[in-house]
Amino acid sequence: MDALLLLKAALMGVVEGLTEFLPISSTGHLILAGSLLGFHDEKAKVFDIAIQTGAIFAVILVYWQKIRATLVELPTQARARRFALNVLIAFFPAVLLGLLAGKAIQAHLFTPEVVATTFILGGFVILWAERRQARLAALPLTQGTRAPLVQDVDDMRWQDALKVGLVQCLAMVPGTSRSGATIIGGMLLGLSRKAATDFSFYLAMPTLIGAGAYSLYKERALLSLADVPMFGVGLLFSFISAWLCVRWLLRFIATHSFVGFAWYRIVFGLIVLGTAWSGVVEWRAA
Repeated sequence: MDALLLLKAALMGVVEGLTEFLPISSTGHLILAGSLLGFHDEKAKVFDIAIQTGAIFAVILVYWQKIRATLVELPTQARARRFALNVLIAFFPAVLLGLLAGKAIQAHLFTPEVVATTFILGGFVILWAERRQARLAALPLTQGTRAPLVQDVDDMRWQDALKVGLVQCLAMVPGTSRSGATIIGGMLLGLSRKAATDFSFYLAMPTLIGAGAYSLYKERALLSLADVPMFGVGLLFSFISAWLCVRWLLRFIATHSFVGFAWYRIVFGLIVLGTAWSGVVEWRAA
């Protein structure tokens, strides 16, 4: 196996793990990183989706206590069944849209220009959402409620889950950010910051594992045993970097907003557009 190819796989794994659960779009960063590294052929597209599974293993490890408790309590506890059903309800819209329009979206929207534009637009949406949250928090109790309607994922109704699932569909456009759409969307729909973040992580499990398995099956003719080391390296580095990132993010949201991520998206998007238009960097479509 080519050592340079393994190095590229490791770098792409790190990019995936660090960006998958932050509101900055892992798909967008993978498209841009792949363009810079010359890692953007058909096999690379399968690789980008498959290594998301490594990031999901990190989330499963971090949330294992809740997952285990839910599995144990499913036969006897209504709360556990409601939580599991909510995850499935939120998962369904993305499955339906992916089957109906996934190929068309990938063919026409997976470009650096689209990614940069959605980076910028998403950044402004986060700024607006955070300012709205701050205004609501500043209201006296006599003028409106300051507390989110849903404080914990166990308090969510099926309607809340469906709304978050519909918002997740926006992330089919690269650069939008699946975690950004579900976390910010959840907050706008009445979830607390922690509940929205937690549910985003739980929803990522079936969404990303399903996408990875489907992509590997659909494109199995492209792959061979010789690709195992490349995929293994990508999965390993994705897992390690995602585990570190998730643990950091859960501490971060306890005392911080997402405003910093919004400005990062805007500045990074402008840099990509500026370098593309000036010819300084020759970005390539994924």
